[in-house]
Amino acid sequence: MTRVDQWNEVLSRIHAAEEGAARSRGSVALVAVSKTFDADAIRPVIVAGQRVFGENRVQESQGKWPELKAETPGIVLHLIGPLQSNKAADAVALFDVIETIDREKIARAVAAEIERQGKPVRIYVQVNTGLEPQKAGIAPEETAAFVAMCRDTLDLPVEGLMCIPPADENPGPHFALLAKLAQENGVEKLSMGMSGDFDVAVAFGATSVRVGSAIFGLRDVAVPTA
Repeated sequence: MTRVDQWNEVLSRIHAAEEGAARSRGSVALVAVSKTFDADAIRPVIVAGQRVFGENRVQESQGKWPELKAETPGIVLHLIGPLQSNKAADAVALFDVIETIDREKIARAVAAEIERQGKPVRIYVQVNTGLEPQKAGIAPEETAAFVAMCRDTLDLPVEGLMCIPPADENPGPHFALLAKLAQENGVEKLSMGMSGDFDVAVAFGATSVRVGSAIFGLRDVAVPTA
């Protein structure tokens, strides 16, 4: 199967999951995760109609996405990997959505760059639902205070929450927790679900799913950390 065939298969699975959850068709956005793949690998999926993409690293993204965005209007680029404060300016300049705000220092740096550049960027807060020490994200019990700080103190437009459940656990309870936290804090969007569990995420209310390997295949290219 080509990548376009795989992309179509993922879309079909998302639509089936929407139907199975009694949700309207198109209520779940597909974020195609193109990290480590170059522009030539991504273009066929763009030509097929995909417009929303996710990347993990700012520096890698700078090497391909300005050109791809110039070629095709309407592309929406999500940063789904950890952000360092010294990359905030570059991230705000390139990305339309930043999904990984999880520290006050990062939140303040992004807020300052949004104001300085005058560019609207949509913001998600990453929640570490499994309390994994090696994983980014705020603790679930800190969500209310952190979202309030971002909104009220920094005037950041927090529209969503994002999580990555532990790889060795049933993702359902983690998705349910994120949905509960979103409801409690007046957050509309839920970024949850990846190649192995996005069908489950749709059933728990995901508004976007981040799917990479099921579209582009396995990643075997080592990319330096930005």
